[in-house]
Amino acid sequence: MNPETEYRDGLDSLASHYKDILQLLGEDTEREGLQKTPMRVAKAMQVLTRGYSMDAHKVLTDALFKEDYSQMVIVKDIDFFSLCEHHMLPFYGKVHVAYIPNGCITGLSKIARVVDIYSHRLQVQERMTLQIKECIEQTLKPLGVMVVVEARHMCMQMRGVEKQNSITTTSEFCGAFNQAKTREEFMNLIHHQ
Repeated sequence: MNPETEYRDGLDSLASHYKDILQLLGEDTEREGLQKTPMRVAKAMQVLTRGYSMDAHKVLTDALFKEDYSQMVIVKDIDFFSLCEHHMLPFYGKVHVAYIPNGCITGLSKIARVVDIYSHRLQVQERMTLQIKECIEQTLKPLGVMVVVEARHMCMQMRGVEKQNSITTTSEFCGAFNQAKTREEFMNLIHHQ
């Protein structure tokens, strides 16, 4: 089967399931406002979960350069949107990434693309933080990596405890970032306005 046919079959199947869901919720899927909704949601879900079909390691290696730079490289305030795997509701915020090169660097936009790939999957914030760190660690083999994710979770805002202003922060680090002084430098740099 060719990729275009496979893609279309997947969309049609998803749309059919979303139509069933709308009907189970008590909606009339034949009314004007909902007739195209199942296909719209199917297309949106394929975009929101496109990270499953992408290889984050390849993204980094496609722009790998030998460089003797051995100080901290920081890409901060990377916006992201994801879907929590528990309720399939959005969580969103910012990711801050630092690594200390060990003979090679990658294109700065590639760090943001790694975030994009892992955030475009059904996720929990803790796992996403770890996956970003491990991808950079395994691919670039730097002297150290640190990732901090700050996010708002709609599953906490729209349902359950309904807390509107809470922010969840997670971090992962390895190598040189095991030293408190290095972590502190990173934290000071990402929160310096």
